[in-house]
Amino acid sequence: MPNKKSQAPQVMTHSRIREGLPFPLGATWDGLGVNFAIFSANATKVELCLFDDAGEQEIERIELPEFTDEIWHGYLPDAHPGQIYGYRVHGPYEPDAGHRFNPNKLLIDPYAKQLVGSLRWSEALFGYTIGHADGDLSFDERDSAPFVPKSKIIDPAFTWGRDQPVQVPWDRTVIYETHVRGYTMRHPAVPEQYRGTFAGMKTPEVIDYIRKLGVSSIELLPIHAFVQDQHLLEKGMANYWGYNTIAFFAPNPAYLASGKISEFKETVAHLHNAGLEVILDVVYNHTAEGNEMGPTLSMRGIDNASYYRLMPDNKRYYINDSGTGNTLDMSHPCVLQMVTDSLRYWATEMHVDGFRFDLATILGREHYGFDERHGFLVACRQDPVLAGTKLIAEPWDIGPGGYQVGRFPPGWAEWNDQFRDTVRAFWKGDEGQLADFAARLTGSGDLYNQRGRRPFSSVNFVTAHDGFTLNDLVSYNQKHNEDNDEDNRDGSDNNISWNHGVEGPTDDPEILTLRFRQMRNFFATLLFSQGTPMVVAGDEFARTQHGNNNAYCQDSEIGWVNWEWGAEGEALMYFVRKLIRLRQRFPVLRRSRFFVGAYNEELGVKDVTWLDPNAEEMSVEQWEDPQNRCLGMLLDGRAQPTGIRRAGSDATLLIIINANHFEVDFTLPEVPQGMHWNRLIDTNQPTARPQQFEFDDQYTVTSRSLLLFELIKDEE
Repeated sequence: MPNKKSQAPQVMTHSRIREGLPFPLGATWDGLGVNFAIFSANATKVELCLFDDAGEQEIERIELPEFTDEIWHGYLPDAHPGQIYGYRVHGPYEPDAGHRFNPNKLLIDPYAKQLVGSLRWSEALFGYTIGHADGDLSFDERDSAPFVPKSKIIDPAFTWGRDQPVQVPWDRTVIYETHVRGYTMRHPAVPEQYRGTFAGMKTPEVIDYIRKLGVSSIELLPIHAFVQDQHLLEKGMANYWGYNTIAFFAPNPAYLASGKISEFKETVAHLHNAGLEVILDVVYNHTAEGNEMGPTLSMRGIDNASYYRLMPDNKRYYINDSGTGNTLDMSHPCVLQMVTDSLRYWATEMHVDGFRFDLATILGREHYGFDERHGFLVACRQDPVLAGTKLIAEPWDIGPGGYQVGRFPPGWAEWNDQFRDTVRAFWKGDEGQLADFAARLTGSGDLYNQRGRRPFSSVNFVTAHDGFTLNDLVSYNQKHNEDNDEDNRDGSDNNISWNHGVEGPTDDPEILTLRFRQMRNFFATLLFSQGTPMVVAGDEFARTQHGNNNAYCQDSEIGWVNWEWGAEGEALMYFVRKLIRLRQRFPVLRRSRFFVGAYNEELGVKDVTWLDPNAEEMSVEQWEDPQNRCLGMLLDGRAQPTGIRRAGSDATLLIIINANHFEVDFTLPEVPQGMHWNRLIDTNQPTARPQQFEFDDQYTVTSRSLLLFELIKDEE
């Protein structure tokens, strides 16, 4: 289809435009003026549109005068921070060739550091005419400017003072996954005007609670500017989680109570001051522009054929490895540059400590499949800034060969869904789980013990934002997503959950007792396993979503954290605090070397010994018995803590686990003379004080419970 010209009103140009520079990309204020630079390999002309202070009236339209190395650029000496702007990009409108230029559509700068206004859904947002017989091959001439968020020039100056990245060592890292809005919407100490914002997250009472819990790193669900889906708004819901990014450098405007970028920086500074890292959940695999029937908001109109992966045999259509309509083309050097520039910006200018990458397999996929030598993965490893941050992959997507758990290169940690599934199945009482369960306890060496990777590579979790909360995991057999208005079809059906006798809430004291013991079992397993534990905010006091395992659209009390937790919830929270303190106290629970169970003749020790209830080493037959649900895990503190051939001096610990529905008498293993076993944890007696036991004592292990003993010297 031939190119059409914009029918929007032409605006006289009065600014003194200069050539400017092709770098850095974006709108950069140098104290005198602003340099504008934007990538587009296939455009024929780029117009910079300036708006009034309200962002409502286009006051000037300026053609960028230079085109250097596929970068359009110009310099405005009379522009300054606070200026609101957007782009109109001219070029061919040929969807079959992958080109969807339409200068009638105002476009968000991919490098915008701040957005103002919100998206208002209108047919004018689409590059084609909705309802036209030619569908997306048609060309729409309506101006979209009144309906789209605008880009805003910022002054990056901020006095960080002594703030530095916290850099918590991986072995001491405990991740706390939460949501900026949901975490503070119901918090009683947060002033109402700050609830659901970054300002709310830096409320002293909020930070003090997180610090006392003992976690080290706060992982925030997406905070990049994102779009609210039209179909959700029409149903009175919202894209609550925010996995629908439209600007990779700009925080979501709704999270800024002050409307200033400094609010995010102040929040980071306060969290750092409390010793807490900040990790961002980032979504670089797709954008909010959707498939060929989606709106033209930014990259589609800037250079669709460069930014997105298109079907090789018909470039009208998008490759959809993300399941959301489109996939960013991370093989394109300028797209790769945009993503790495974004990461460096958040690390250097915003002082973020790490990143969790949504659907990270896409970021390493070439046209022939996943490649650990993909330019993005290599760039992160060699970049002096990014290599010093925490890099965490969600190692799967829905594309071909999408499941890549254990296959990311050195330097990366990965969400380990096999830990989640095995631990859930084991405590549920499923058969044949014992051997896999032992592998998960020891850092999943079957997946990660290669190429010098460390146990921290396994990010262990029982629950995440996506799925049941821990309370719901032990309270529901099936999902209950009716409030999502999708006839309960959405969300996973594979929850490996167990309601313990009643679906949902109950007053039955026996069921409640067992449910809370199971929650303590899950927490103890998570925090006593090798690897990097991740806790979901609210699980520590038994938060519920009433059986909803897909609360992505629930910007409501379903999705928000309820701080009125009751006596049982408070008791669970104190128990979790205790577990985290024990993890930090005992280095043997968080070693940087994999336990392999081999006997070290030089030191005369085994790093881990698996015991049966008679305190004898587990036999092959016991490992292979599908009904076996009980074992002891003896961690010898004398084993090598590093590669240097010397004995360790850590405490020796014994973990006993019984997932049977009946009690087991477990004989405590032999100890050196002058020593005894000191019970620190029994999930059946969460408030019990430490108690001493001797060699050969039999401990009656309650059904479905976990114990932790420390080997200590006799009192003189």
